[in-house]
Amino acid sequence: MKSVTIGRSDVTASAVAQGVMRMAEKSVSEAEKITATALESGINFFDTADVYTDGESSRKLGQALKNLQVDRSQIFVQTKVGIAAADETGSVTVYDFSKQRILDRVNYELKNLQTDYVDFLLLHRPDTLLEPDEINEAFAQLKAEGKVRHFGVSNMSVWQTEFLQSELDEKLHVNQLQLSVAHSGMIDQNIYTNMEETRSVDRDSGLLEYSRLRHMTIQAWSPLQAGFFGGTFVDNPEFPELNAKLEELADKYNSTKNGIAVAWLLRHPSQMQVIIGSMNTERISQFAAGADVQLSRQEWYELYAAAGNLLP
Repeated sequence: MKSVTIGRSDVTASAVAQGVMRMAEKSVSEAEKITATALESGINFFDTADVYTDGESSRKLGQALKNLQVDRSQIFVQTKVGIAAADETGSVTVYDFSKQRILDRVNYELKNLQTDYVDFLLLHRPDTLLEPDEINEAFAQLKAEGKVRHFGVSNMSVWQTEFLQSELDEKLHVNQLQLSVAHSGMIDQNIYTNMEETRSVDRDSGLLEYSRLRHMTIQAWSPLQAGFFGGTFVDNPEFPELNAKLEELADKYNSTKNGIAVAWLLRHPSQMQVIIGSMNTERISQFAAGADVQLSRQEWYELYAAAGNLLP
């Protein structure tokens, strides 16, 4: 498994990470099998969040790791806090980066995960009411107590990240962002700079270049999604050209469409980490194997174009 260094931290982990958002609906034995498959495939980084079915996904992951007798020092566990959802509907009701909320939810997640610490803690989505001093105090306390080793953000813009970092003593190592060959706004704007095409609209404030400049790792989530939870593009008849190119390259590299989709992201020199969310053991193995496929520059651009992103 190809590895990446996470931000400016001392952590070098698998380039593919296993997300467990959907693990809540699985039985303990199913969760154990999923986790074992990820580990056997070379994945040593696991991503969760307190809001994933109110911690149930984290509880399933924690129990699976315990049942498998995994050496905690050989894996990396990341969680995210800051989103509050209604118990009845699961709908988001508030974003909360207050000190007490951060501390409470980290303790909640440590209990869920049956661990003494998490390797990374991310602030899940921007809280426009954030008070930097409270976040700084929470991070300092969690670091001093040994409960969190590294920090980052998720779904934040350049200026949100830059402002927050300017007020924090701890370095932000990660920004978890949605990105795929069919959801490539960060890359589109880069290519269509100084043009009047729709793709030239800068919705992300140059996040791709900013992340490279600040040595922050982009963790690409939903690597098969065509939009915001809009369904996958693999084997989707709405993406015939993309699937044909994925199949062609899968045959060439003795890989799969899923593997090539991962390889496309990891070919970018920004040294991303790909967060997969599949609970299908066969697909997990396919995604993981894709990390070791090295696409050429020409192939990368051919896939980009096949997704409907014509070059100017």
